[in-house]
Amino acid sequence: MKQIRNIAAAANFSAIDMGKLNELGDYLLELGPEIKIPGKVFGGTAAGATGAEFSFQTFRPGTETGFLHTHKNHEELYFFLSGSGSFQVDGEVFPVGEGSVVRVAPAGRRSVRNNGTQPLTMLCVQYRSDTFTTEDAADGELLKDPVEW
Repeated sequence: MKQIRNIAAAANFSAIDMGKLNELGDYLLELGPEIKIPGKVFGGTAAGATGAEFSFQTFRPGTETGFLHTHKNHEELYFFLSGSGSFQVDGEVFPVGEGSVVRVAPAGRRSVRNNGTQPLTMLCVQYRSDTFTTEDAADGELLKDPVEW
C-alpha cells in the first residue's frame, strides 16, 4: 500500500509528499472491517495541520462514493482536479469536472460519482463551519525581508 512521505519539518512548518495524483488509486482507506475506500488518503495529521483536515481521492470510471454522508460541525470544500462526474447534495445532482469547486454545509447529504471515461480526482478540505471572520481575511502580514533562495 502507498505511504505518505515526510519531506521536511521545523518549528513553523511541515512538508509531506503524497505521491503523484495518478497513483492515488494505490491508497486504501480502511474505516472499519466493512468500510474500505480505495483511492482515498487523508493528509492533515501527516502534515501537522491544526485547523483543518484534507484528503485526496480518485474514482475510477463507473465508481462512486457508494453512500451519503453529513457532518456534525464541519463544512467541506471539494476541488476537482481532473476528470468529470456528478455530485449530489440533498438530492440535487449536478455535473463536476476539472476546475469545479463545491462547498457543502455540515448538514448537506452528499455523494460523488464518476460517470466519465477518465479517473475523477478531487481534493477535499474539511474545517469547522462558521468560524472564518472578516478579520481573518486580513490576517496575512507582508514582510519586508527579501526572499533568498
